[in-house]
Parts: sequence; structure tokens; C-alpha cells
Amino acid sequence: MITKTIQIQEITVDKLTEKVAEKLLIKIKNYLKQIAKKDDDVLLTRLEVADYLKVSLTTIHHWSKNGILEPLRIGNRVYYKRKGIIDNLEGNRFKRR
Repeated sequence: MITKTIQIQEITVDKLTEKVAEKLLIKIKNYLKQIAKKDDDVLLTRLEVADYLKVSLTTIHHWSKNGILEPLRIGNRVYYKRKGIIDNLEGNRFKRR
């Protein structure tokens, strides 16, 4: 374990609090960005999407064919981005009204 000694001179408690809060805010924002990237990158199969939405594989096929869901084709496999599923469904809900 590495121990560092920091001497603080001529700084008020309020300024110190501000500096610490700024650094924490930067760290928290970076952490949230990393978490968001992990969720965006998750690919689900048709079966996983059907289980996630509690619908049949036939429904997933029809939604993909009608543009409600956006499939990603890699070779002969079909995947869906987890984040894109809800975004597409919400977007289609507003289009139909």
C-alpha cells in the first residue's frame, strides 16, 4: 500500500469541499459512461429477446419484418441490441398514435 502525504495551505474549508466535489463528480460521470457503454454493447439472440419481452419467437419475427425491432445480422445469426429494443418499441408506440 502506497501512502502519500498532502499538505494543504491557505485554503478554506469551502474551497476544499468544492475541489473534492468536482473530482468526485468527474469520477462518477466517467463511471456512469462506462456502465452505459456496457449496456449498449449487449447483444441478445431472438430467444433471449422473446424471453425478455415475454412474447413468442413468431412475434419477434413479425416485429423485425415490420420494422418494430431492428435486427443485427452477423452471418446467418440474428441479434438485437438490448438498449435498442426498448427504444424502438417506445418510438413505434408514439408513431402509431
